[in-house]
Amino acid sequence: MKVVLEHLTKQFPARGRKSAEVTAVNDLTFEIPDGKLVGLLGPSGCGKSTTLFMICGLQTPTAGKIYFGEDDVTNLPPENRGVGVVFQNYALYPHLTVRENILFPLQNFKGKDKLSKAEMDRRAQEAARLVQIEDLMERKPNELSGGQQQRVAIARAMVKMPRVLLLDEPLSNLDARLRLQTREEIRRIQKQTGITTIFVTHDQDEAMSISDEIVVMKLGVAQQIGRPQEIYDDPVNLFVAKFLGTPPINTFRGRVTGGRLYIGEDAVLTLDGVADQEVSVGIRPEGFVPRQDGPLHCHLSGVEVMGRDVSILSTNPQSDNPTVRAIINTESRVGTASETVRFALKPAKVLLFHRETEERIPFQNGQAL
Repeated sequence: MKVVLEHLTKQFPARGRKSAEVTAVNDLTFEIPDGKLVGLLGPSGCGKSTTLFMICGLQTPTAGKIYFGEDDVTNLPPENRGVGVVFQNYALYPHLTVRENILFPLQNFKGKDKLSKAEMDRRAQEAARLVQIEDLMERKPNELSGGQQQRVAIARAMVKMPRVLLLDEPLSNLDARLRLQTREEIRRIQKQTGITTIFVTHDQDEAMSISDEIVVMKLGVAQQIGRPQEIYDDPVNLFVAKFLGTPPINTFRGRVTGGRLYIGEDAVLTLDGVADQEVSVGIRPEGFVPRQDGPLHCHLSGVEVMGRDVSILSTNPQSDNPTVRAIINTESRVGTASETVRFALKPAKVLLFHRETEERIPFQNGQAL
């Protein structure tokens, strides 16, 4: 089921005389293709959950339209939209068994949609099999782990055979290992069922690992929409560049003079097509190459061996980050006796931004010095 949002806006009224009206979502327009998983990504307060609640009908837009396929569902009640929703806190009924929790949505079907007991049991068993909890059907929620409760919540949402599945920060209550396992399960289930899925998260690792496309949001506005790797490689502004990437991008105060990029007094790249100006320089952690004659000088703070790779920690007077973090493979060797570490840069991992507007500045023919 294709989902289309057209100029979707949500404003909340002012609270008290001194407060102003709050715009949680501002003129949001994008299309979610049929059968795809799209992540709404951004920091707290960016409007991603509000967008989800408008899609499922729990909140009414101030302006704009929502379409499921060709159907305008903007003013349709939630129960008539054919959506399945999984909330952050799972919202399971503690006095019911797993089986009864999964069956509950089906028992509310009325009229021509009402199902026989045999059909309800069959659907519940299929949903449980899909999320691999068939052996837990007679347990109560307090007898389950967090990951198992999450699977029950997903099964309950899926048992209705929804047109659209909506997930609101579904992994935030799980520990790191369980989050990794559960997000892989969500992706497997989505692929297997082909249900159009919208996944809300503030965790960019989650969004990038399982989404076909992501929508990066800030203050209710979509900053960039596209495939995760494309946005990581080609962010439109400094906010997007900083928000995507673990470890985060390193940023420096720099300048372009005579076709060369300078960080402090170090000329680190030659480049074409950029006028002389003050810039913000973003360098991905994997964009550093330790080299004895490298042009970028940093003060060495330490080296962390992380198993599959090595982090070089350093400082630079022009850095906006307290620590400059460079990621290299374990085959490289870094001398720790010296107080200084020098780097060459990979041009493809260097991004330039306007100092004032923070918009991306494209350049051609970047060459390392």
